[in-house]
Amino acid sequence: MKTLVLNCGSSSIKYKLFDMTSGEVMAQGGLEKVGLEGSFLKFTDKNGEKVVLEKDIPDHEVGIEFILNTLTDATYGCIQSFKEIDAVGHRVVHGAEEFASSVLITKELLAKVVECSALAPLHNPANLLGIEAMEKILPGTPQVAVFDTAFHQTMPDYAYMYALPYRMYTEYGVRRYGFHGTSHRYVSRRACEILGVPYETQRIITAHIGNGGSITAVKNGKSIDTSMGMTPTEGLMMGTRCGDVDAGALSFIMNKEGLDAEGLSTLINKKSGVAGFSEMSSDMRDIESAMYNGDPRAILTLKMYNYRIKKYVGAYAAAMGGLDILVFTGGVGENQWTTRAEVCENMEFLGIEFDTKKNENERGREIVLSKPESRVKVLVVPTDEEYMIASDTQAILEGKPIR
Repeated sequence: MKTLVLNCGSSSIKYKLFDMTSGEVMAQGGLEKVGLEGSFLKFTDKNGEKVVLEKDIPDHEVGIEFILNTLTDATYGCIQSFKEIDAVGHRVVHGAEEFASSVLITKELLAKVVECSALAPLHNPANLLGIEAMEKILPGTPQVAVFDTAFHQTMPDYAYMYALPYRMYTEYGVRRYGFHGTSHRYVSRRACEILGVPYETQRIITAHIGNGGSITAVKNGKSIDTSMGMTPTEGLMMGTRCGDVDAGALSFIMNKEGLDAEGLSTLINKKSGVAGFSEMSSDMRDIESAMYNGDPRAILTLKMYNYRIKKYVGAYAAAMGGLDILVFTGGVGENQWTTRAEVCENMEFLGIEFDTKKNENERGREIVLSKPESRVKVLVVPTDEEYMIASDTQAILEGKPIR
C-alpha cells in the first residue's frame, strides 16, 4: 500500500510518500511560495542530492499536480503512475469538538471540516484546498483527514474550559482545543516502545518545542491537558507567538497603540515571542549564538524560554499525580541540548536524574538521557507526524483501530 501524505499551508505544500508494506519513505519534499512569485519544489533525489525545481505555481491544484508529476518523472520519480497511490492522508489543523479521531473523507464530512474553519481561518481553508485538489486529480482515491486537535479531545472539561461567560462556549465554541496532537501522540507512544513499558499505564509529559511549541500531559494513553488553547497562541514562549500573557495587558496595549482586533492578532502571533522580545531573530540557533557572545537580551530570552517549559513540566506532573516519562521533540527539543539541560536542572525532587554528559551536544536522534537509576525516564524522540498520518490512513482503510 502506497500512501501520500500532504500538509497544505496557505503558501506551501509538504509531502511524503510511504510504502506502508515495507515502511519505506519513497519520496519527500515541499513546495514553497504557492501563489507567489519565485515558487519552487525542493526535495532529495534517489542519490541523496538536494534538488530545487522552479515553476510558476498559481494555486494548490497546480502545485499538487507538479508534485505528482515529479513522483512519476523519469529522472526524479519513484512510481510509474499516479494510480500506484492507494490513499492520501491529510493534516487538518482544527477538528473542533466534531472530530476526536482521524476519519475517512466524505462529502458530508468535508462540510463539517468547513464549519470548523471559523476556529482556524488561517489553516483549515488551506488544508481543504489540498483535499479538493486531490479529488480533482485522482477522483475516487480514498482520502483521510488527521486532525491536530483530535488527540486532545480526551481533556476533561475543567481543563479545557475558560472562566468566561458560559455562553461564549455554547454560542462560539470558545474553549481550549490544543494542537500538535499528532506529534504528541506519536512521541508518547514511541517513547514507551523504546523503554518497553505499557503505554496505557504511564504518566508522560511530551514537550514539542520548535518555532511553535506545546507541552502535553498524557496519562494512561490519553491527553489530559495541553499548553495551547483555543488557538496556538496560548502557552509557551514561541518563535513569534507570545504564549501566556495577561489579557488585561493586551487591552491596555490596544488602547495605547490604537490597535484593532487584527492589529492585536498580528502583534501576539507574528511580532512577539522570541523574535519580538530579543529583537534579533525567531531562530533559537541565532539566540543561542548571541548568548554565547554575552548578549544580555539573548541571555534573558533563553532564560524566559526555558523557564516556561520547566514551569509547565512541574504543573503537569502535579496534574497527573507524578511523572514517569519526559519526552523532548520538535526542532528545539531534538537539537538544542542546552534547553533540555536547563529544563531538567534541579528536578531531582520530581524523580529526574539527568545525565548532563550524555546530553551534551546530542542532536536529532532517539536517545534516553536520564541516568539508569532515574525514576523518571527522559528521552529525545524525533517526531514523525507524517508517519502517524500514513499509519492512521492505512488503519482506517483496513478497518483496524487507530493506535
